[in-house]
Amino acid sequence: MARKIAVSTNKGGVLKTSISVNLAGILSKEGHRILIVDSDNQGNVLLSFGMNPDELEHTIYDVLVHGFDIKKTILKDVYKNIDVLPSNDDMAFFEFDVLTKIKQYPEPFKMLSNRIQEIEHLYDYIIVDTPPNLGLTQGNSLTAVDEVLIPFQPENYSMRSLVKILDVINSFKEDHNPSLKVIGVVATLVDTRTVLHSQILQECRQYCYENNIKMLDTIIPRTIRFASSIAYEGLPATLTSKDNDLIQAYIDLKEEIKL
Repeated sequence: MARKIAVSTNKGGVLKTSISVNLAGILSKEGHRILIVDSDNQGNVLLSFGMNPDELEHTIYDVLVHGFDIKKTILKDVYKNIDVLPSNDDMAFFEFDVLTKIKQYPEPFKMLSNRIQEIEHLYDYIIVDTPPNLGLTQGNSLTAVDEVLIPFQPENYSMRSLVKILDVINSFKEDHNPSLKVIGVVATLVDTRTVLHSQILQECRQYCYENNIKMLDTIIPRTIRFASSIAYEGLPATLTSKDNDLIQAYIDLKEEIKL
């Protein structure tokens, strides 16, 4: 049975995809079979492997809305031991298409979970890269997994976003997925030289402590190395031959959440 993890928050640009693909990279090197489920219509998971999601004939949208065969839609071995259930702009219409034909979809929050059950025995880990909003797609992602990792960028208004996503997770735990748990909040895009980042990180740690949420010690630094690895090598940083502080941060994250 696969360990199923969503990388989730309601804020964009906080390294959700970066975390998803780089953790997959580390795990694949250890010989584990990984499926990355891209539920974000931006399709950045495939872009991280140097592929164009807009060229695909079928995606996660077709699996969920039209009942396409999930095994045939999954892209096998985008890198050794890593498969991807891809997404593209079609997924932007998912919520509208389902809710306007709700009689066809009696369990709207279990659409992804029901399809994942068909293939989870093939993998050691399933990592779901979620969209930066709290709609039906996010709900499907939270229902399909057992664990949630929350990226947290220490900027103005970030605490508000963190409180909101935690409220949503708690609601889904009660109503749709009793096994759901938060495995940690990880600080991303951190520049420890700035007073603002240090202050907001302290505020986040205090909030997590008071609410019995694990704030991870690992910090993903602000760096151009992730973008550079995609641009020049067409791979996540952890699948390149380089060794630097960014890669070490992802290794530390993997160890801290006990993958």
